Amino acid sequence: MFVQSLYGLPMAAGEDRALLRIGELARRLGVSQDVLRAWERRYGLLQPVRSPGGFRLYTASDEQRVRRMQVHLAGGLAAAEAARAALTEEGDRTVVTPPEQLPASDPVQTPLPPPDRGLARLTADLRRALDALDEPAAEAVLDRLFADFSVETALRDVLLPYLHELGARWAVNEIRVTTEHFASHVLRARLAGLARGWGQGRGPCAVLACPPGEQHDLPLMAFGVALHRNGWRIVYLGADTPLADLGRTVEEKRPEILVLASVDVDRFRHSIPDLAALTRRTSLRLAGAGASAAVADAVGATVLAADPVTEAQRLMPPT
Repeated sequence: MFVQSLYGLPMAAGEDRALLRIGELARRLGVSQDVLRAWERRYGLLQPVRSPGGFRLYTASDEQRVRRMQVHLAGGLAAAEAARAALTEEGDRTVVTPPEQLPASDPVQTPLPPPDRGLARLTADLRRALDALDEPAAEAVLDRLFADFSVETALRDVLLPYLHELGARWAVNEIRVTTEHFASHVLRARLAGLARGWGQGRGPCAVLACPPGEQHDLPLMAFGVALHRNGWRIVYLGADTPLADLGRTVEEKRPEILVLASVDVDRFRHSIPDLAALTRRTSLRLAGAGASAAVADAVGATVLAADPVTEAQRLMPPT
């Protein structure tokens, strides 16, 4: 005998919950949709069914496999090993109760660890690989990072803090210039891969650049990646952009927003007349450590004060 699920599909009478779309499954598990798709594609961890309309729908068994994998990840297993262990345990029908459903005095079960467990270990592994100028090891860490976590989590919680730390270590001569250059090269290549195609689509346009003299554009690249994933088209001009040329680009592209990023406030202070002219053409946002409220007020711009990924997620495309 079958009963109807939430989405109109037949379910076995023994099933105790409706089939779920991936968004609801991600919300329950505290894992991004991108990560769930990666685990399904790489490891066969999820085994969705298709609705008559072609939607992929997930069962309680899918949810339990992911919860088992999360336990193994928290125990230190690599993603592939954790997925293999979770699938092996499938025959045991082990039920992993969500933390919010556990009784307060449960003597056996303990709440699952936070889903971002392992980020600190990956950050440390990345630091060691880049300090050793070991590109294959660094790429392997980055592969694990982007397989196990969403792009936004990887950028906000690992790559951007690492870049900040890298600059601080370089400033106090803790690392050589060669280390800084090597690490920047490896991370720039990864960000460039994530940026592929970010100028395509039908979303609103955002022009991203650094003012004259500013060379540190990796956080701006990360911002652009996150902004594109939030529905925007990106025109990326990068480091050390002449403001006269930038003005012509704004006239040609007519972007919804223009974002200028710098770690040095003087890059903005020395360009106040040009910045004020830009605000008359488009909505100007100032970002980076050099973005001050005083300069923004003087030119009619807005400061993006939070980390690049958070700010990108806040910028909802206009309807």
